[in-house]
This record gives sequence, structure tokens and C-alpha cells, in this order.
Amino acid sequence: MRISSVAENTFLNVNYYHLVNDILSRSFGKTPLAFVRTYGCQQNVSDSEKIKGVLKNLGYSFTDDENLSDLIVFNTCAIRQNAQDRVLGNIGILKKIKSKNPKVKIIICGCMTEQDYAANKIKNSYPFVDVVLGTKYLNVLPEVIYNLLIGSKVQVNSLESSDDDIFEDVPIERDSKIKAWVPIMYGCDNFCSYCVVPYVRGREKSRKSEDIVSEVKGLIKQGYKDITLLGQNVNSYGKHLDEKVDFSDLLEMLDNLNGDFRLRFMTSHPKDATKRLIDVIAGSNHICSHIHLPFQSGNNRILKLMNRRYTRESYLEIVNYAKHKIPDLCLTSDIIVGFPGETYEEFLDTVSLIKEVGFASLFTFIYSPRNGTPASLMKDPVTYEEKSKWFSYLLKEQESVSLKIYEEMVGKIFEVLIESRIADNLAVGKTSGNISVEIETLRQDLVGKFINVKITGYNKTKLKARIN
Repeated sequence: MRISSVAENTFLNVNYYHLVNDILSRSFGKTPLAFVRTYGCQQNVSDSEKIKGVLKNLGYSFTDDENLSDLIVFNTCAIRQNAQDRVLGNIGILKKIKSKNPKVKIIICGCMTEQDYAANKIKNSYPFVDVVLGTKYLNVLPEVIYNLLIGSKVQVNSLESSDDDIFEDVPIERDSKIKAWVPIMYGCDNFCSYCVVPYVRGREKSRKSEDIVSEVKGLIKQGYKDITLLGQNVNSYGKHLDEKVDFSDLLEMLDNLNGDFRLRFMTSHPKDATKRLIDVIAGSNHICSHIHLPFQSGNNRILKLMNRRYTRESYLEIVNYAKHKIPDLCLTSDIIVGFPGETYEEFLDTVSLIKEVGFASLFTFIYSPRNGTPASLMKDPVTYEEKSKWFSYLLKEQESVSLKIYEEMVGKIFEVLIESRIADNLAVGKTSGNISVEIETLRQDLVGKFINVKITGYNKTKLKARIN
């Protein structure tokens, strides 16, 4: 069957919602259940919340057990090979579920399926999968569900869509009542040599500032306390908009909103991180003292091969400026170990950088070749076993850095947003710097509130505290 193009079907056209609602109400003796599993980054989490919003409006409820579901959706990631392997392994498990219940519908969507070889593997090796979609699917999802319910076989992995298409009327079913994700832009123009994101997410496109401000206002009104702005490179926000606005302008607009909330953002590209951005954070009322600023490598030759378009020196310049302007700043970052052609001495430049900067935590990965990227064609003489040794050494060094930061926080008072309880006498939350804190308290009314705590200790993964 043919799936409508974006121009033919938007969320303002509710025909498919009515059609699906009618079919579901007639076909099921109960509310049908959907199972949605998310792989990958926060952008994928946000996308899955929109998938759930669409499904809820169609008439579905949700379950955490795929064995009980009438519809299964996997929202996939393509950033590393092990992520794809995990998806494929879990898709294979679905065969048993489909055998027991042939009526269950299975949809695989997201970044992984934008790659032809991955989409074709799913179609050829897992014929029990009903639908394979890419990343531009939300506006046609009601039509896809409708055609599944009437018995049409739908297997597409690319939908006709302009890179300029942004839909502001997508229903959202958020996973939390405290924390919210707000995409401010989609896609990426950077084309780092190791990264598949521009190929699966498309080129950069920014939402209008008025739409973002309106969404954040609504979240504050609903009581959300921790709001994170999302983009592959938030620092390049606004470059393709007709209005003259950049990321610093947008942050100022949102910071000026009234309410009891925190504002975060990720991910930030070092080449576009400006001193004005740091100044806005330093003078703000709501923006967290946490910057996630991936540096990937501490060696200039490797950075050039990665096409990162900054140097170790320029990275340190903006970091040092930020640490000077924001005294309680908490920095985190991403690192790739064992990029093709990297020597041990060049790897040690990365280790020296983490010691010099003092990151609270790192997301560290051994290089994973991605099909179709320039780096996948580079010579890579270092064995995976050797890279694993480097990786272990770096983790050990970073652990020492993190523990030193935690030790310096003992005895100090921090404001923490309580996110949940894990026991009758324990609650957990996050500092403005995004560090996890475990708080001893018998109070049951703290979830969703900001409280001041005194840090009393720590372990490898979190701080420990009591209410001040």
C-alpha cells in the first residue's frame, strides 16, 4: 500500500483518528494495550513520548509487558553497533510473541531503520515484523495503524518529507510528571566523520521560538520542575529560521518565564559554544549550572580526523571561561576511545584533558564503525582488545576525578529536586549540576519539590545527604 506524503496528512486531519478509534472500539472487548520500547538518546525518549501520545489518542492504553500487548513499537538507535545488535536480538524474541498471538502488530521505527542495510535486514530476516519506518513517521502513524488494523501489509522505511517539516500539534504522553524533554531543533549539519546522525536524522531545522516558549510555559503551568531542551547541537539553534534568534536569545526568553523550575539543555557542540552563552547561564535564575560539552578526544590530530572543527586549546578556553563565570559549574562530556589511527600517546592526551578539566562524569565509548561514514573507511590497526585496555584505564582515571569532586562537596549545602523514593527512609534527586543524591528522610511529601540538603558522604555513583 502507499503511505500518504506529509503534505497530504497532518495532525490537523483527524480522519484516521476517528477511523482507528472506531475499529478498536468494535474489535476489542477491552482497551487495547501498546508496548513502546525506546533505545538510545533523550531525543529518542522524546520521540517515544510522542508515539505514545498518538497511540493514546487513537484509543490505546499502555503496558510494560510486551507479552500482554496488542501493539509493539521499538524506537531504535543507530549511534553504535552494539545498540543495533541489541535491537535485533530483541526483535528476534518477538517471534515467539507473534506465534502465540498472531494478531499482535509489530512496528520497528527510528534511526536504525533509516539505514537501508538495517531496514532490509529487518524485512528479510524478521518477516513477522509488520511495519518498518524511519524517523519521519509521526504524522502518518495514525494511517499506518489504520492500515494494519484493516489487514494491509505495510513495510516502508522511508517517508516522503521535506527537511523543513516540523509538526507542532503532535500529542505527547510524557513519562514523568516532574521532568520534561523539549526538542528545540532536529537533525545535524556537522557531519563528524564517525557519526551517522546527519544521515538518519537529516539536516538541522529549528522550531520557532514562540512555539518553544509556549510549550515550556504549558509545562511550568502543569507543574514540571526540570525541563531539558534537546537538539543534536543546541548551540546552532536558529541558524535556519527567518527570525533573528540564537540559542542564547532563546535561553534568555525561557529564563524570564515565571515559575519554580529548572532549565537544562543538551547536547552542546564546543565549536559553537560562545562566551555570550556562558554569560547568559551565569546571570540566569533558572538555568542549571551544568553543561554537557562533548570533546571526544584531547588530541588535535584526532579531532581533525573526526571533523570536530575545534582544537584542544579552544575547548579549554571556553571551559576555563565557563568555570570562571559559573563557580559551581558541573561539566560532563562524551569521549570516543580508539578512533581509527589513534595511537596510545594520542589517547593519553585525552586522559590528560579529563584531569585538567575535572569532569563530574563522562559518557565513554570504544569507537564503533558506522556504515556510510568517512571514519568507517579509515585504517584502524589497533585491536579491540588493546582499545579495551585503554578504555579501562580511562574509566579508572575518571573515577578518581569524580570521587575528588564528590569529596569536595561533603559538608556543603545544595538544592536538590526530589525525583522519587526508593525506600521508606530514602529519597533520590538531582542537584543543579545533575549529580544524583540519595537523601535520608522519612518524609513522604517531597517528590517533585526542591529542598536544601547537606552532603554527608558519597560512593562511586552518587552523593549521600540529609535534609538541612
